[in-house]
Amino acid sequence: MANKEIIKQKEEEVNSLAEKMKDAKLVLFADYRGINVEDVTKLRTELRKNNSEYKIVKNNISKRALAKCEIEGLDEALEGPTAVIIGHDDYLEPAKAIYEYTKDHDFYKIKGGVIEGKVMTAEEIITLAKLPSRETLIGMLAGGLLGTISKLAVAIDQVRIQKEGTAA
Repeated sequence: MANKEIIKQKEEEVNSLAEKMKDAKLVLFADYRGINVEDVTKLRTELRKNNSEYKIVKNNISKRALAKCEIEGLDEALEGPTAVIIGHDDYLEPAKAIYEYTKDHDFYKIKGGVIEGKVMTAEEIITLAKLPSRETLIGMLAGGLLGTISKLAVAIDQVRIQKEGTAA
């Protein structure tokens, strides 16, 4: 009788994780060896700011949830102790938070993940995490456009001044 209850509990856990993975912008797997409770609490707090969650889930449960979502290619990421980070609204900010954490903690490593349904390697995720935030990129674009528009306005004004000078 206990076996059936345990199996049912694990199936519910797989289904719950699979539902979260389907709706997530980011599913990231990280090796959490050597992390202490104080550090993981800080990390979870940082991730909650971005509507993300940090869970320790057995690899077998994660594998089954990924299979249920029809996501393949992450078997290597699910070896050894694995934390699962799920970003619900954005993939960049949670990836940045984990990347920043890995810079301060040598033992903590990104293993791989899924961004908006696409399987990504650790290197690809780290490359994305190094990019400036969306707001910063928009600001840079706006600044570049504003500079170009200003130069155009000055050039048009110079043309106007020249034409007024030759007309007189």
